[in-house]
Amino acid sequence: MSLRADTAAFGDDLGYHTQDRPKAVAVPASPSSLILAAPAESGTDSADALDTRQPDTVVPAGLLEMLEAVADPRKRRGVRHRLSVVLAIGLAATVAGARSFAAIAQWAAEAPAPVLEQLGAVRVPSEPTIRRVLGQVPADTLDAMIGAWMWLRTSMIDGRRVIAFDGKTLRAAKDMAGNRTHLLAGLCQHTGTVLAQIAVGVKTNEIPMLRILLATLDLAAVVITADAFHCQRDTAEVITAGGGHYILTVKGNQPNLRKRLKALPWNRIPTLHTDLDTGHGRRVRRTFKAAEIHEGIDFPAAAQVLKITRTRTVRSTGKRTSDTVYAITSMTIADAKPHQIAGWLQGHWSIENKLHWVRDVVYDEDRCRIRTGHAPQVMATLRNTAIGLLRLAGHTNIAAALRHHAYNFDRPVTLLLTS
Repeated sequence: MSLRADTAAFGDDLGYHTQDRPKAVAVPASPSSLILAAPAESGTDSADALDTRQPDTVVPAGLLEMLEAVADPRKRRGVRHRLSVVLAIGLAATVAGARSFAAIAQWAAEAPAPVLEQLGAVRVPSEPTIRRVLGQVPADTLDAMIGAWMWLRTSMIDGRRVIAFDGKTLRAAKDMAGNRTHLLAGLCQHTGTVLAQIAVGVKTNEIPMLRILLATLDLAAVVITADAFHCQRDTAEVITAGGGHYILTVKGNQPNLRKRLKALPWNRIPTLHTDLDTGHGRRVRRTFKAAEIHEGIDFPAAAQVLKITRTRTVRSTGKRTSDTVYAITSMTIADAKPHQIAGWLQGHWSIENKLHWVRDVVYDEDRCRIRTGHAPQVMATLRNTAIGLLRLAGHTNIAAALRHHAYNFDRPVTLLLTS
């Protein structure tokens, strides 16, 4: 069949007391413990659409079949290119390194007909068509469906699924009022794949949107990590009510909680874990202490408090700096070993290294000026999906993986067909 072109984006009785609060009883966590076995929108889209992100939802086995299930918002009359085909072409081109609609269109125009036919195309969509169609896609719904599909292909760490949540602003994607697109995503720490994403509207912020996303996930045997911005009581309650656990850093936005954690008798609590990282001309030593909390912290389901001291030494100058971070978790000493919790807390920043950095540096996302409709979020979704597919395929260097797939038109399509 021949093809042709058309024209048409988480003081106790040992010395800490307050008059108004119960005592906070701190008990050093045991250095050994058992791991519990894991059990056998903003924007125009409604929150109901996010129900498709539930892992128990029936999700097509193949990636292309999943794209076929995305509802097309266009009227049927006059449609020349199926939505699933445009999405598949956009994703294949993104796997090959495309950064814009023009680059996607160029990839499609230069791909051999048999390659595009494997994606279901009967003709080559033009750049205006790709731009128009992807701008109309219900982006939060697309994210929900791809997140559910990725969920089924990710694995657990030590019997638990650990998800890091963080937000990212698409700096160049401004609407007519000058508002930038801001997205909140959840990354599987083990596989580096995005399991959830949602747009954060200009009239809200990440805090309530995280709770919306969490309400759509099966949180059993799940550990949620998030930065200090999300150290909120309501968020902790949503996580624990769903059967999950949280590990949240505590900073200035919770001054009273941080004061109580800092006042605990840490000098009487032994160091349970230490690790050392070297590289980039510096040495970083992290010491980890944990204390059980029975009462007095006044935070939902809080079971342990954590103190992490990081000492950085610059090798060339010998300059040394140190800082201390406090965190709180619903996990008890029976739930996970100290070094595991420390690893998950440190691993939270994998969302910056494995996702945001890649999108900014490899895909040059912060300079992408796509801004119409849902297009900024959809393009971010295509990048997330491409990165996830490449990681699931065993690639660790995404830049090298994009070059590999750019050299041969069959390679991106084969990745999609075998995913």
